[in-house]
Amino acid sequence: MSRSTGAPVAGAHEEAASQPIPFTTDARRALQLALAALWLLDGLLQLQPFMFTPAFATQVLAAAANGNPGWLASPIRWASGIVEHEPVLINTGFAALQLAIGLGIAWRRSVKPALAVSIVWSLLVWWFGEGLGGLFSGGADPLTGAPGAVVLYAVLGVLLWPTQKPTTCDFVATQPVGPVAARVVWAVLWGGLALLALVRGPLAPAGLVTLGLVAGSAILAVIAVAVFLPVSAMRVGVILALVASAWIWVVGESLGDPGGGMSTDPDSGPLLALIALAYWPSRSDP
Repeated sequence: MSRSTGAPVAGAHEEAASQPIPFTTDARRALQLALAALWLLDGLLQLQPFMFTPAFATQVLAAAANGNPGWLASPIRWASGIVEHEPVLINTGFAALQLAIGLGIAWRRSVKPALAVSIVWSLLVWWFGEGLGGLFSGGADPLTGAPGAVVLYAVLGVLLWPTQKPTTCDFVATQPVGPVAARVVWAVLWGGLALLALVRGPLAPAGLVTLGLVAGSAILAVIAVAVFLPVSAMRVGVILALVASAWIWVVGESLGDPGGGMSTDPDSGPLLALIALAYWPSRSDP
């Protein structure tokens, strides 16, 4: 009896093992590993000598309060004051946590708790370290990092969440949140960047700079709606998003200023590119 019932089960296991890994599953893991690498890089950047001095609190953290309303600025100044008094101990904790998040995402068995911690930590840093990306200070500019690089870590934590929910996955970001929510996230992100660029246009110097911001806003708006178009058009939109991410990173963010000694992350460009790759269509037009 045991042989007759065991053979079909073994055969079923062998058949399941021989099935190819779905595109979305394989691609999601690759993007998770890329995200893990960015978290590890953040942890290493946090180990720069400047980060262990009171100046990190006064020149970087407290600066996020500038221009923000009181309800946002006051908690930032409070938190920066704590860091200023114990910079070595607290910054060691910051670096250790980010390294642990990166290693946790890289290890399959701990990817879920690591992503959960990354989402919570990202939102805290977005408030206390970035002042919500300057969205309430009047100086938010997508070319210089708005809406804040760290909130994009939280977005990626959600979009790359591992799940086995049975669903038809058109792209990696579909499976964790569903097709409708995934498309809304894309539209809000890139549409928000388009709006920020458009608002920033009149504030910029006259001439080609203003014209460039308006043109950039139009391109970002096209990217925002591409996710609702047929697959071939959506693929073009993702490519435009990758180009825009590279442009923002190279021209606006100077590759995150890696040699300055004060950078806590590589800035928003690489994160925007990872988000774009999570929306690459896995099928062709019928």
